[in-house]
Parts: sequence; C-alpha cells; structure tokens
Amino acid sequence: MGRTVKRAFKFRFYPTTEQADLLNRTFGCVRKVYNLALAARTEAWCQRQERVSYNATSASLTAWKKTDELAFLNEVSCVPLQQTLRHLQDAFTAFWNKRSRYPRFKSKKRSRASAEFTPSAFRWKDGQLTLAKMAGPLDIVWSRPLAEGASPSTVTVSRDSAGRWFVSLLCEDSVDALAASQNSVGIDLGLDHLITLSTGEKVANPRHERADRRRLAKAQRKLARKETGKDRKNRAKARLRLARIHARIADRRRDNLHKLTTRLVRDNQTLVIEDLSVRNMVKNHRLARAISDACWRDLRTMLEYKAAWYGRDLVVIDRWYPSSKVCSACGAITEKLPLNVRAWTYRICGTDHDRDVNAARNILAAGLAVSACGAGVRPQRESSRVRQSALKQENPRATKGIPLPEEGEDVKPGALRSWCTRAGGRGR
Repeated sequence: MGRTVKRAFKFRFYPTTEQADLLNRTFGCVRKVYNLALAARTEAWCQRQERVSYNATSASLTAWKKTDELAFLNEVSCVPLQQTLRHLQDAFTAFWNKRSRYPRFKSKKRSRASAEFTPSAFRWKDGQLTLAKMAGPLDIVWSRPLAEGASPSTVTVSRDSAGRWFVSLLCEDSVDALAASQNSVGIDLGLDHLITLSTGEKVANPRHERADRRRLAKAQRKLARKETGKDRKNRAKARLRLARIHARIADRRRDNLHKLTTRLVRDNQTLVIEDLSVRNMVKNHRLARAISDACWRDLRTMLEYKAAWYGRDLVVIDRWYPSSKVCSACGAITEKLPLNVRAWTYRICGTDHDRDVNAARNILAAGLAVSACGAGVRPQRESSRVRQSALKQENPRATKGIPLPEEGEDVKPGALRSWCTRAGGRGR
C-alpha cells in the first residue's frame, strides 16, 4: 500500500543572463537579511536577556526596507527574505532545545547560495517553472520525471561553488512499501571496506577523494600562485577549476551511496548499524581525511529516510558496544584487540574470526535484541552475559543509541558569550 511522503526532486537548470543576475541579487539579499536578524537577536539576548521572535524580525525587515541603506531589498521577491527568517527561527529553536549549535553568520564565500520560494512567489504551469519577477520560465534539464500530477509546494534555487545552478522541487509523492522480507543484516562501517555485512559480503571503499588527490593538489597549487589584486580574474578561474574537481568527487560519492543504500533497503527488512560519533572521530588527524571521504553520516541519513519510505526497520545500537571484541560464536569478550589485528582465533571456542565480519554479526545480534525488547545491549567485561539498558525510542523505524536532551531546558547566558562580540549591528 502506497504512502504519501514529501519528496524533493533536484534538477540542474541554465539561467539566462537576466535570470542569473536576479538570482544572484536574491542570494545576496537573503544572506544580508539573515545576518542582520541574527545580529539583532544576539544583541537583544546579550544585552537585555530578551528572546526575539520571528514576528519581531519580520517587522524589522519591513523597517529595513524603508531605509535608504537597505532599499535594494525591495528589488527582489520578499518571499525568500521571509523564508530565511523562518529558517533562522528554526535554527534558534534547535539551539534552545540543545539539538544544534548556535546559528552562525552566513559568509559570501563559504555559505551555500540558495533562496526558497513558496507558491505565492512562483508559477507552475504545463511543466514549466517561472519565479517571481522573472519574465520567462527556467530552462530546466528534466533528468527524471516528476510524479504524475505533482505540484511543487516549495521551490529552492541554489548555486554551488562550481557555478552550477540547481532547482529543488518539494512535492507530495506516493511511495509503495516494499514486500515484507525475512532478511536482516548487520552493517559494520570501515575504511578498508566501506561496509561489511553480517552475511560476509564486503563492499569496497571507492575512495573518490584519493583517486583525484593529484588533480586536487595541482589545482590548489595553481590557485595559491594567483595574486588577489592584479591577477583577480585568473584567480577566479583557478578557484572555479578547483571547485569543479571537488564537485566531481562529491557527485560520484553521493551516487555510490545512493545505489548502495537503495540495494540494502530493498533486500532486507531489518538493518542494524552502529551509532558512530563521526564528529569526534574526525578529530584524529591521521584518519580524518579517510573518514570524511567515506561519508558515514550521509550513508546513515540515506538509510534512515529510505527505510521510513519503504517500510523497513532501521535499528541503531549503542556506540560503546564492543562489536569487534565479542566472539559471535560463544559471546565471550577479548580484552585486547589492537586495530592492526584484522583476523584472529578465539582461544576458548577455537573459532576463526574476520574482524569486520565478526563485528557485523555482533551488530546484527544486538540490533535484533533491541528491536525485540526495546532496549540497548552492551556486554559486561566480567562475563559473556548481556546487560540491557533502556533507550529512548523516538522513531518506530529508527532506534537511536543516544537520547537527545529534554526539550524546554533553558540555556545560560554564558553559552552566548563567544557570540556577543558579533552583535555590532552589521550583517556581513
């Protein structure tokens, strides 16, 4: 039986000179309004302990448009400006609930250039999309068809660092749940192999960044030799060449992850993974580059939403579960197992183990226990018995190992001390 989900369809398009000029000005205005509102909200909290709401920043936007200094905000559609204020409100809500860090100012060089349009700011007719204040529709390359009768509820236009233009259409789509399967699989993430399954299958790590590392180094050296003053145009060309190499790496990596996660979701009813803290793992400077190239976080995100779409169960076990040290045959634990040991024989039961396959099998066993009783599993070192600790289960399709802080907790003013210096009243 099909279910209705919100699905984004992303396409590349080629704007005319007039359209590109309008969109670039829109990106600049969106960034300016976001920074002004963030500076105003930070100043209000640091000086008066006052939380500024979305309605207050919306009223401030109206006042900004009437000033001579910010009169250029009237030259673009007002909808993307209102949407960026809503995004800022969502960012503050996540911060107060301790789900993310304090919102940061948008930089012209480092931030993603994008603008969001609601139905009042675009026209969708006969498969053609026309944005507000544009004379003609966008020249979109329809690489895949939209759902039959689909009408976008939100349109997001973006430009990446390589100069490519994209439009994302958020539509309601009907997704048919896959037929029930009896298969379950444990997934162990790694670097030598991207993933190892409990079935014994190992998927090679393509290492897309390493494959293009020479091209990257050469492009970076050329960019470093360009002067910022006299050689500005040549520097811009060199920066674009470097950005295109990075974009090629990211596209290939994303394509590989999509194909891999789709296959896993289609073939298995229950998928079990570990709750890895990638943010802390990349602090190891010897492995940070390889971990970033593997993109474990993106792989987990894809598994989460695809499992929800197609009626599969994704179980995430405790990150401290010693999956590599536990013998999948007898359940006993090896006290010491260095990382350079990739195969070992347990002295008690005499079972030969491949480190990654053994870890994947233990992950699967732990995940099945979690889905059966709703609690996490973590063996004790004194014995091979399993101790169960209750976990907070937020999503029936995804059991997370670490619960989030309770909502409604206040944040002390000291948490914003480092940001108060930016409340000078000027957005960048």
